[in-house]
Amino acid sequence: MLLQKLHAILVRTLEVERRLEPFFRPQLNYLLRQPAAALLQYLINFGRPYEFVELAEETIFSWEEESNDAIIKLMAEQMRGHFTPGKFERGGNTKTHGLVRATVTIRDDVPERMRKGIFATPRSYPAYIRFSGPGPDVPRDIQDVGFSSMAIKVMDVPGPKLMDDEKYTQDFIGVCTPTFVTPNTRENAKLQDWSLRDMPIYYFLNPKDSHLRDFLMQGLWNETQYNPLGHRYYSCVPYLLGEGQAVLYSFASKTRVDRRIPGVPFGRVPGNYLRDNMIKTLAKKSVDFDLQLQLQTDTHRMPIENAAVLWPEKLSPFITVADIHIPKQKFDSPAQFAFTRELTMNPWHCLPEHRPLGNQSRARQRMYYELSRYRQKMNNTQHVEPTGEEVFE
Repeated sequence: MLLQKLHAILVRTLEVERRLEPFFRPQLNYLLRQPAAALLQYLINFGRPYEFVELAEETIFSWEEESNDAIIKLMAEQMRGHFTPGKFERGGNTKTHGLVRATVTIRDDVPERMRKGIFATPRSYPAYIRFSGPGPDVPRDIQDVGFSSMAIKVMDVPGPKLMDDEKYTQDFIGVCTPTFVTPNTRENAKLQDWSLRDMPIYYFLNPKDSHLRDFLMQGLWNETQYNPLGHRYYSCVPYLLGEGQAVLYSFASKTRVDRRIPGVPFGRVPGNYLRDNMIKTLAKKSVDFDLQLQLQTDTHRMPIENAAVLWPEKLSPFITVADIHIPKQKFDSPAQFAFTRELTMNPWHCLPEHRPLGNQSRARQRMYYELSRYRQKMNNTQHVEPTGEEVFE
């Protein structure tokens, strides 16, 4: 009980800090984020064993299945504790801010070595993009941990896929931090255990098993969110780009969007101000993102199996390979939000040339599949593969 009370105080303190951040965080980011990230990454890398692997080469660990079993069990239990049948949300990236229609256009100036899979031929694809917040609950936006995600479902993609439950889709998933919250699935199982006890911060601060450096690295990018349409997102985990090449993805907003948060610092902040700002923005203008790739060039400083390591852009800069266009639109009908519960986002909905890499990604194939089917079962809905021609009334 003492730990729970202390955790509640930490969470409350964090909420107060989130209300104050808009007045100082942009300047702090400009001055300190990059040098602080470099220092933290040096500390994270210090003492890491060198793995004698090739570029894009994976290492299979003996503990993977056990860890994945634990994560699925713990997240399903969290879902049961937070939601009732008919109203189940996702176990992670839980709160839907909005599902919007978009177009993904492969550029005609993609470098030759990156012309693989979906990036091989210049053309446009219809897409849905789901913007969401953290899990495992659905908090008021100002009470979340400063986290957001962007999941793109590209449609009308020909060719065989690695999962057979969808035939014409390619999914890309990103979050607002360039490193993942845990280095591997063994550590992720520990985080889910603390999360089930409603004390996730202790995963990072536990003096017997500290993950303070990962906590601080996440904190450099976890901040008060203004508008999901105006942030940058990262895949955090690597993917193939044809045989022998590994990449990270990034989605970088290029559009000035509505960023005002009513009520800060200490007034009443609307519970869904992020969705409100998306609605205001897309009522007035379209929004554009760059879809970027970062090639792995160093197997130690850009590892496949440790998602908590920041891949240095000095070694390999992000290169834009596609344009993401979100036109002006209305997206907040109840039918459109209900449709999101029928969608399944899974990075294994992909062409073989873009196979997910690393233990976190190997776990996601079964984890995302089983948890999505469980959610749909509890909501009495069926999985659907969208076409982009859906009508919401």
